[in-house]
Amino acid sequence: MTTAQAVGAVSREAAKWYAIDWRDINRNVRRLQVRIVQATKASRWGRVRALQRLLTHSYSGKVLAVRRVTENNGKKTPGVDQEIWDTPEKKTQAVHALKRRGYQSQPLRRVYIPKSDGKTMRPLGIPTMKDRAQQALYLLALAPVVETTADKNSYGFRQQRSCADAMEQCFRALRSANTQWILEGDIKSCFDKISHDWLLAHVPIDRVILQKWLKSGYMDKHVLHETTDGTPQGGIISPALANCALDGLERLLREKYPAGKRLKSLGGEK
Repeated sequence: MTTAQAVGAVSREAAKWYAIDWRDINRNVRRLQVRIVQATKASRWGRVRALQRLLTHSYSGKVLAVRRVTENNGKKTPGVDQEIWDTPEKKTQAVHALKRRGYQSQPLRRVYIPKSDGKTMRPLGIPTMKDRAQQALYLLALAPVVETTADKNSYGFRQQRSCADAMEQCFRALRSANTQWILEGDIKSCFDKISHDWLLAHVPIDRVILQKWLKSGYMDKHVLHETTDGTPQGGIISPALANCALDGLERLLREKYPAGKRLKSLGGEK
């Protein structure tokens, strides 16, 4: 191939990215997500899996996943392979490379950031761009189920919800004469201790792909470490997995404590 041909080929890939109709892409994904929600509400789990597969194999889903990981705050932060997708050519190539068959996740790159107390450090696992895109793709298929089955008063890592919404609910509760206390609780090392066996048995997602992420391990100071439990903070899909594990907590608390107690859940951990 001549230099001119190579440049022409790259230019065509860039043109493909710039020519994407994002309104149409979002519409296609949204339609499938609505159908997943409907199937979830009807407890038609076979139908849910079929629709999830359709979404994760769709061009629209793949393009949207690549767009997310190349436009978010971590777009310039590489994984262990030191690769970032910073050109339209790389983004187009990434869309075509985003496949289930032959997919192998790579170890996470371990970094440490200060916790809110300013004294201790929180470990983060940074996936490669390809692993991030794959997680973003499967999150498109998982999120409709998680949002449909989530606890009513759960606010952490929820779509269209935030900690501010949960705080507003607390203020509303305090306006009642019957409310005297707001109790704060934390699950120590929540993300790090979630059972892999439980996730693989209960999360409505492709289990082969999920296991690859859970067992990918991490690199810390050039040493490869295995992962036997937990879901890494830093993974795009990790908050959704954590919410899956915590769903049902509200029901258990209502069963344990007398009627009238108002329960709100905010995401986060110590």
